[in-house]
Amino acid sequence: MEALLRTFASLHPLPIETLTPADARKQPSLADAVKAQLRNAGRPVEPRPVARAMDVAIPMPVGGPLLARIYTPVGAAGPLPLIVYFHGGGWVIADLDTYDSSARALAAETGAVVLSVHYRQGPEFRFPSAHDDAINAWRWATANRSALGADPYRAAVVGESAGASLALNVGIAARDLRLPLPVAMGIIYPVAGTDTETPSYDRYAGAKPLNRPMINWFVRNYTNSPRDLEDPRLALYERANLAGLPPALIINAQIDPLQDDGARLEVAMRRQGTLVRRTVYPGVTHEFFGADAVLTKARAAQQEMGGFLRAAFAAMPAPVEAPAMPTRRRR
Repeated sequence: MEALLRTFASLHPLPIETLTPADARKQPSLADAVKAQLRNAGRPVEPRPVARAMDVAIPMPVGGPLLARIYTPVGAAGPLPLIVYFHGGGWVIADLDTYDSSARALAAETGAVVLSVHYRQGPEFRFPSAHDDAINAWRWATANRSALGADPYRAAVVGESAGASLALNVGIAARDLRLPLPVAMGIIYPVAGTDTETPSYDRYAGAKPLNRPMINWFVRNYTNSPRDLEDPRLALYERANLAGLPPALIINAQIDPLQDDGARLEVAMRRQGTLVRRTVYPGVTHEFFGADAVLTKARAAQQEMGGFLRAAFAAMPAPVEAPAMPTRRRR
């Protein structure tokens, strides 16, 4: 992790909190540092293989279509499980390419079709634009699972960082709006609350690649006013109804201001009766999950998430068609 952070620093990223959103979106990411470290070591930078990665446009009721990418795993045959995945970036920066390795890993570790969804970002589109997009993307994906080559009875939702907030909100909305409920939720170092004075925020206030000034900048650029911070869609562990949700796996990094967001979310979910487990990976930082090419703990986290999702998919019985009613022959 330390070597990867040194490589990241060698790319000379500017402090995002000092930039405009347009300039912040041009800054190098930890994914760029992974590729640079591989090149420096003379190793190939080709991504983890999948059978196919295809960009699609998801129609939306407002705001125009969303860009998404369908990852079909190697060896795919028959209707496969489906994972709808939301990337991170504080609802302001990053895109499908930035988090390509995470989506590929989920496909490889689960044998599921992965639909990675981009969403409208602030400040051009403020709260709750990204949250609404995530729910509508889930609605579209579950209505079009056959076209995606997916089993209509085995669908999960996964999100990373700000995308974990979106994933959890998808589970809540599916429960409340009577949409198809995910069989499981993968919650990777979530932005799960609005308190930026937790012990982990204090301990890792200056961490890289994510720190407290950056998070405050993200919040300013996505929310409309401080009143949004009281909304249960953002204040998840403080205010959201977390009862009756699908089982969840929370993955946290140790060196991360958001570590306590995951811890508090776990406590709130358990208190409200939702099955949840949480793992903190020591010695790694925010954004480590997709860095499996250079971090053994990233691969371990991917395998843990893959095993959790595979078990959830396997627990869903295959649909059984009701036998046809016998017909009475007329005499």
